[in-house]
Amino acid sequence: MIILGLDPGLGITGWGLIAADGNRLTHIANGQIKTDAAMPLASRLLALDLALADLILEHQPNGAAVEEVFVNVNPQSTLKLGQARGVVLLAASRSGMEVGEYAARLVKKSVVGVGNASKDQVHAMIARLLPGAKVAGPDASDALAVAITHAHHLASARRIPRA
Repeated sequence: MIILGLDPGLGITGWGLIAADGNRLTHIANGQIKTDAAMPLASRLLALDLALADLILEHQPNGAAVEEVFVNVNPQSTLKLGQARGVVLLAASRSGMEVGEYAARLVKKSVVGVGNASKDQVHAMIARLLPGAKVAGPDASDALAVAITHAHHLASARRIPRA
């Protein structure tokens, strides 16, 4: 199963692709989608959508996972993040994938073992879990962590018998 992890942002959206075969995870690719702050908001959201559509078309993931929004001190920043997250959810859903959503604390706890882990700690664990992966930056590292969390949750769900 190929899983696309996404760490949404208006300025930078991180993405990471992994292959999950049971508990074995393999890095496929990762990167960052950047939008130009000088562009109007609608144009930035469109650029994000088009880049995600190309990414999904190229890699054909089976599932996606998105980090949930956290509230910033600045309400305007939170609103823009929410709009970018909406575009990310729409792009993934449009392709027919089921989309998992995970809180940042849960992602950190799943990957590092503690919910208040730093970005450096997350990056270090990504390097251990996906050896040889060249990570494009902190947003891509977070996206890979989201994908890994989704893979773990899917594997756990398969092991739990349904009544």
